Amino acid sequence: MPDFSNAEPIRLLLVDDHAVMRSGLANMLNAYDGLSVVAEADDADAALEMYRQCIPDVTLLDVVMPGTDGIECLRSLKKEFPQAAVLMLSSSELDQDVIDAMAAGALGYIPKTARPTDLIEAIRIVRQGDIYRNRLAGLTERVPRESSKLTAREVEVLQLLREGMSNPEIGRILGITARTAKAHVAAIMMKLDANDRAQAVARGFERGLL
Repeated sequence: MPDFSNAEPIRLLLVDDHAVMRSGLANMLNAYDGLSVVAEADDADAALEMYRQCIPDVTLLDVVMPGTDGIECLRSLKKEFPQAAVLMLSSSELDQDVIDAMAAGALGYIPKTARPTDLIEAIRIVRQGDIYRNRLAGLTERVPRESSKLTAREVEVLQLLREGMSNPEIGRILGITARTAKAHVAAIMMKLDANDRAQAVARGFERGLL
């Protein structure tokens, strides 16, 4: 079981339209030291508003919701808060939902049938700005090509990665927080299908980005 005893609590936002599911999940997560559910929402509009109010460390977002679904909610959230660390938690295990979610900027995708220890491990990984890869094997190459295109800011970050700079150094140069820089690095690695920074730089050269 992950040990959070010496870490600051990871602040969580839960987004799920099923109140019973959401309440049970909140109770389970709050029972673990180092995890704290600071806000809950039952639809996309409420999710965006609660994110603005709380700025959680990790958002657990359902895919299937009435009205605006979780993937559209994710797109809106990432547009306003590029640094948002989002873990999709869903009853849907369709490959296409995984692909769409990762293309929209999720850092991981885990089914509601997952063991609590796996969910907590996924939260820890996503909180660090890394990608939780349990559902990504064989799917990365199927992410839509346009969604794999780096943004102008991500190209800037990639250029600084080429120079061997750390997240805090990237943040200082670009005028962003180290956490936001880390989120950009994670997005770059996902889009370039890279396992580490060196491979991301190599892929950048291959694609003519550097």
